[in-house]
Amino acid sequence: MQTVLLAAATMSGGSAHSDEGMWLFNNPPRHILRERYGFEPSNAWLEHLQKASVRFNSGGSGSFVSEDGLVASNHHVGADALQKFGDKDHNYLRDGFHARTLAEEKQCHDLELNVLMSIEDVTGRVNAAVTADLSAEEAFLARRKVMAQIEKESLDTTGLRSDVVTLYQGGLYHLYRFKRYTDVRLVFAPEQQVAFFGGDPDNFEYPRYNLDICFFRVYENGKPAKVPHALRWSKAGAADGELVFVSGHPGRTDRMLTVAELEYLRDVQYPYTLQLLHRREVVLEAWGQRNAENARKVRDDLFGVQNSRKAREGGLAGLLDPAFIASKQAAEQKLRAAVSADARFQEARDAWDRIAAAQAVIAEHARMYRLLEAGHGFNSEWFGVARTILRAAEEHPKPDGERLREFRDSNRESLELDLFSTRPVYDDYEQVRLADSLTWLVEQLGYSNPLVQRVLDGKSPRQRALDLVRGTTVKDVARRKALYNGGKSVVDAASDPMIDLARSIDTEARALRKTLETQDEIKRQAHAQIAKARFAIDGASTYPDATFTLRLAFGQVKGYEEAGRHVPFQTTFAGLYQRWKDQQGLPPFDLPPRWLKRKSALNLDTPLNFVCTADIIGGNSGSPVVNRAGEFVGIIFDGNIQSLVLDFYFTDDVARAVSVHSSAILESLRRVCGAKALADELVAGRLK
Repeated sequence: MQTVLLAAATMSGGSAHSDEGMWLFNNPPRHILRERYGFEPSNAWLEHLQKASVRFNSGGSGSFVSEDGLVASNHHVGADALQKFGDKDHNYLRDGFHARTLAEEKQCHDLELNVLMSIEDVTGRVNAAVTADLSAEEAFLARRKVMAQIEKESLDTTGLRSDVVTLYQGGLYHLYRFKRYTDVRLVFAPEQQVAFFGGDPDNFEYPRYNLDICFFRVYENGKPAKVPHALRWSKAGAADGELVFVSGHPGRTDRMLTVAELEYLRDVQYPYTLQLLHRREVVLEAWGQRNAENARKVRDDLFGVQNSRKAREGGLAGLLDPAFIASKQAAEQKLRAAVSADARFQEARDAWDRIAAAQAVIAEHARMYRLLEAGHGFNSEWFGVARTILRAAEEHPKPDGERLREFRDSNRESLELDLFSTRPVYDDYEQVRLADSLTWLVEQLGYSNPLVQRVLDGKSPRQRALDLVRGTTVKDVARRKALYNGGKSVVDAASDPMIDLARSIDTEARALRKTLETQDEIKRQAHAQIAKARFAIDGASTYPDATFTLRLAFGQVKGYEEAGRHVPFQTTFAGLYQRWKDQQGLPPFDLPPRWLKRKSALNLDTPLNFVCTADIIGGNSGSPVVNRAGEFVGIIFDGNIQSLVLDFYFTDDVARAVSVHSSAILESLRRVCGAKALADELVAGRLK
């Protein structure tokens, strides 16, 4: 393992190695694919895949699989929507959902889907706004202003959601234009127990036996949207050794970070995050076990916490490997030596030192930032709503370029979709979450801390949470709209304890945000100088770290060797039932009743899950897997435990992306789920 790690980590941070890379669609790895696989995607092939790919605002990816707006994603990506539909009489997350007609498709509360329509390089314009005579704080404000201008101009001209995306930690800036769909309706989801068979014990493991799928449909003007780019469905699915592609939205990687930044993650951020996640997991599990209704309310959040905890544990394991840090140090020293020896890169010579100094300032303020600005001390839906209303009243009167990013005109529709959502929020659950996070605030800062005393207002965390949740008026959508549309005078006059709480910490929270944004600007300028040197050295073989923007990955369908045994590239339905039997059907290895009843109807040799070497990370969940012909052969839902290091370095020795096989989806829909019409739509590529 050490040899693999060193080989991967000695790269300059983003150079192509084996099947490595989360590539930009406007800079695909044509030369690598041509040399390695004898295949070069055409512009038309890339455009089709790009515009068939979908981003979920709730986190995750998907794809159009029918010209009538049908979208395929994961059950765990759709879990947020499933949870919001539920009540004490309907547990769609647990029991699944099936709309047999268009009229039965359920409109989601606040789900937004984005499709990337175009990419424009705006690096020159962004960088031109930041002159050498500006301080870091002034440079940040100038950069924010010009980015807001670019987004507003694009929105006004095209009507498309427009986001300026930072790449290479500030080396490039691209304008991404998205078509937005806000009328999104749930079509189908299986039972969670078959979607997430094996639960937390099998999460990030392989072999797997999961039907982790969910289908939505986008509508326009009250009718299923006609989409020009939808993926053809492959009934045969992925085959052993086949070249496949993954088009999705990986959340974040840190492969191009400096050693100082990696040490910060190792020593500060990851330990803090894991401590918080472990705490929340215990609280949610305990509360959920009190009764069935509590279990329903907490189910999606508990999955998210457990998934994040396990992922962070894997990431920290990579950071704690001395060989990895040593190899990054060696690679950094090599690049610094090359920079120092080349007069073209004079301005970059001390870039690493500037990053280290800025990172030290960030570390000094990180805990308070997470507690106040990131909201870890105020874990409540209603606190988030109250803060949004409070800040909207302050931000919206400002010129667009001077606002906090989330309040820019380019983001207004998305912000209001979330703010005015009618999603269910439960007072008893809110009280538990808020009481625990207030206790966390006390533990982190100390009971006698003046800010803590101000927040608690003479009460215990539990009583304070109870009073806040019971007393807030922002639970009413009409009230939220009145406050939001009324502006600052109305918000200032409002008598609401949750808004008052948000106001009481807002000065400190804004100051912390300003401090970290200033230090991030210092790092951004330094990274841009490093990136310039890296481009000159590595050329087109360099890809940027993931940023939850659309990326193209590739690899082979391929098994691997682990602990002296061969792990095959795919599993089957027969394996699912064998695992159920071996575990005596005990949770989390139990199967829904109809899956036991209809076992005989299944072709048990049908492939269920498979693995490939494609470079993926969190956020890729729901990404389509396609073959050379651009056909849908599977859908990403996980990685194995060895893939958790991919945050920091790539290896395809044993790291694998795990997918649901396209043939398994058809077999399940037809033989078990009674969803023949949906299966027929997938095969035909349109409604019948």
